[in-house]
Amino acid sequence: MSELGALREALREHERVAAARRAHEAAERARRERAAREFVDAVGPVTPLPEPQRQRRVLHAPLRPEPVPRQRELDERAALREAWSDAVDIESLLHTDDGLSFGRPGIGPDVLARLRRGHWAIQGEVDLHGLRREEARDALADFLALASRRGWRCVRVVHGKGLGSPGREPVLKGKAQRWLAQAQAVLAFAQASGPQGGAGALIVLLRG
Repeated sequence: MSELGALREALREHERVAAARRAHEAAERARRERAAREFVDAVGPVTPLPEPQRQRRVLHAPLRPEPVPRQRELDERAALREAWSDAVDIESLLHTDDGLSFGRPGIGPDVLARLRRGHWAIQGEVDLHGLRREEARDALADFLALASRRGWRCVRVVHGKGLGSPGREPVLKGKAQRWLAQAQAVLAFAQASGPQGGAGALIVLLRG
């Protein structure tokens, strides 16, 4: 008898679950029908497309990327490198009162002071340390071109302190200063503070 009672209880539970499922399905159908009626009321009568047209798909060609003037960039970079002279004298243009710095005409001492203090966030960096002269010049030209494309205003140029050079002289330091002074994109530069690289780096302010 106990088994018969359990069977009856299982049948009743199954019927309750089935009834609940039917009620849910009915409510869902009613909701969809109500939504369809509201849609028709909002947009007006519509004519369904024939079945073949509903199955048809229009395939659009992917958008082609904007052309990159690669050759022009290479030409401009080559012209920039060739325009930089290692022999140009910029000693008269360098300020050494509160640390080495350079500013174009119109750049006041307050700008140089803020540059030395790290007033602007550094947005990019190039490391010339350990490169040969031509490699370093190419790397700096590429970096300034990249900074211009990205709209960077303040960057860091690491040239090293020359501790591994013959005579322990910072060869790239003077060359980097000369190159930067000849780059029209550069408004000013200053020797980095200790935490930013000290005598082994320059903080450079670029045109906007």
